[in-house]
Amino acid sequence: MDWLYSLSGFLVGLVIGVTGVGGGSLMTPLLVLVFGVAPVTAVGTDLLFAALTKTGGAWAHTRRGNVAWKIVGWLAAGSVPASTVTLVLLHLFVPDPGKLSAIVSVALGFALILTAGALLFRERLHLWAARRAASGPHSAIGSPQRTVALGAVLGVLVTVSSVGAGALGVTVLFFLYPGLAVARIVGTDIAHAVPLTLVAGLGHAAAGVVDWKLLVALLIGSLPGIWFGSALGQKIPERMLRGALAAMLILIGGKLAL
Repeated sequence: MDWLYSLSGFLVGLVIGVTGVGGGSLMTPLLVLVFGVAPVTAVGTDLLFAALTKTGGAWAHTRRGNVAWKIVGWLAAGSVPASTVTLVLLHLFVPDPGKLSAIVSVALGFALILTAGALLFRERLHLWAARRAASGPHSAIGSPQRTVALGAVLGVLVTVSSVGAGALGVTVLFFLYPGLAVARIVGTDIAHAVPLTLVAGLGHAAAGVVDWKLLVALLIGSLPGIWFGSALGQKIPERMLRGALAAMLILIGGKLAL
C-alpha cells in the first residue's frame, strides 16, 4: 500500500502546487474514505504532513518578501494557544477513540464545506477587497484583537479537522486586510500555517494518533507533486480547477458531516 499512499501524496501535491489549496481538504478525506484510516489518525498525520510541506513554501515566500510577520504573530497568538487548549480538552473529555473519531468526522465534513465556499467566492472576495483598498487607508478592518480572535477560531478548526489553514486562512486575511497585496496574503497565510499545523500535529503525535510510516510515504509523493504542480500552474486554468475542487469538497464534506 505504500506506493498508493505516495501516489495519493503526489496527486494532492499536484493540486496544492496549482491552486495553493488541497492539503487537509483533500488528503484527510482521501485517507478516511479511500484508505479506511481512522479519522483521528488521518487528521494527526495530515497536520504534520501540512507542517512539513508548507515549510518550503513559507521559506520561498519569505525570500520574496511576501510574509507580513506582524500579522503572522497576531494570528499565531490566537491559533497556537487555541490549538493547545483544544487538544487538551479533546483528549481529557473524549477519551473513547470511537466517539473522538465521530466528532472529528463531523467537524471535518463541515470544515470541508466551509473551505468549498471560500474557494467558490474567492473571486468576489478579491473584488470586494480591491474596492475597500481603493476607498482609502481607513478602509482596513484588521486590528490585533480581531486578528488574534480569528486566529483562535482557525486554531480550533484546524486542530479538530486539519482543514482550514489554507483557503479559510486566506479568506480571513482578505476580510481583515483588504489593502494587502494578494501575494503577501498567500505568503502570510502559509507562514502562519506552519506553526499552527506543527503544534496541532505534535499534540496529536503525543496522544499516539500519528502514523509515521504513512507520513513518510505521503511526503515521498507530495514533494515532487508540489514541484510539478507549480510548473503546471501557469498552463492550467486555475479558476476552472478551483470550481471542480470546491464541488468535490461539498460532496465529500456532506458525506462526512451527515
